[in-house]
Amino acid sequence: MRKRDMLKGLTACAIAVLSSTLLPAIAATDFPVKPVTLIVPFPPGGPTDALARRLANGLKTQLGQTVVVENKAGAGGNIGAEYVANAKPDGYTILFGTSGPLAINVSMYKQQGYDPQKSFAPIVRVGHLPNILVVNPEVPATNLQALVAYTNANRGKLSYASSGNGASSHLAGILFNEMAGTQIQHVPYRGTGPALNDLLGGQVTMSFTDILTALPHIKAGKLKAIGLTSAERSAALPDLPTLSEQGLTGYDVSVFFGIVAPAGTPPDVIAVLNKAFIGAMADPDVKQTLISQGIVEATDLTPTGLGDFIAKEVPKWRSVIQRANVSLD
Repeated sequence: MRKRDMLKGLTACAIAVLSSTLLPAIAATDFPVKPVTLIVPFPPGGPTDALARRLANGLKTQLGQTVVVENKAGAGGNIGAEYVANAKPDGYTILFGTSGPLAINVSMYKQQGYDPQKSFAPIVRVGHLPNILVVNPEVPATNLQALVAYTNANRGKLSYASSGNGASSHLAGILFNEMAGTQIQHVPYRGTGPALNDLLGGQVTMSFTDILTALPHIKAGKLKAIGLTSAERSAALPDLPTLSEQGLTGYDVSVFFGIVAPAGTPPDVIAVLNKAFIGAMADPDVKQTLISQGIVEATDLTPTGLGDFIAKEVPKWRSVIQRANVSLD
C-alpha cells in the first residue's frame, strides 16, 4: 500500500508540474480572447492619438480582436502611464507611450508613481517624429551658421516658443543653447497651437516644433526651416539637412513612440503583441500614414530594441534636465 500510495503521490506531482508548465503556454496561444485596450496618455485629436487609432485599426486584423483606444491625459502623460503600470499584467491593457512618459518625465517630476524602465515590459518601438527648427521669415538666416551668427549678434534678445515647460520643444532649445553657445530665451505656451500662432505673428523668433505641424507653414512661406533636429533627414523634407549635418554634431531631439505593457506580462503574450504591431505597421495604408505624418519608422522592432532605447534616453534627458535645473513639481 505504501508503494502504491507513493506512486499515486508521484503521479499527482507530475500532473501538477506538467499543468503548471502547460497552462501559461496555452493561455499565450489563446491570447487574446477579448478586446485589448490601448491607452493614449494624451487628449484626443493630437498626432499621438491619431497614430494610435490608425494602428488600432490594423491590430484588429492581426489579433482577431477589437483594440479599443482610451485617452487618459494629464501630467505630461504620467496619468495614463501610471494607469497602465498598475494594470493587470495580462496583455489586455497596454500603453502607447512617447518620450515624455517613457524617458523624460522621470527626471522632470519629483513625484511619479511608476518607473519607465522597471514598471513596463517593452513590446515594440514604432518610430519617431523629428522636430524641426523653424524661424519667423523676418529672421535673416536660412541655415544654422547664419542663425547662430544672427543670434550672437543679438545676444539675449531672441526667443524660442515651446508647447510647455518640459516638452521636447523646450528641451530641444536647452540642448541647442548648450551645444551652439547661444542664449535664446525660452517662452512656454499651453500647447503647440498658441506657440505657433505667436511665432507666425513675430512675437517670438523661432521654435523647435514637430515636422507635421510646421510643414504646411513652411510650404506656404510663412515659416523658414533651418534644419531637422533628428539624426537623419526626413522623407517629408528630403532636401533639408539636419542640424547635426550643419555642424551641431550629435544633436538629436525627436519624439519617439513605443508600446509597452505592465511589467510581469508573460513573454509569450508580449511576443503575440509584438508580432501583431509589426504586422499592422507593414500594412501599406499604415505605412502611408506614418510617411504623411513625418514619422520615421524604427529599424529594430524587437521588445529588446525598445528596452535598450529607453535605457539610453532616460540618462540622456536626465543630464540635460539636471544641468538646466528644470522641474515641474
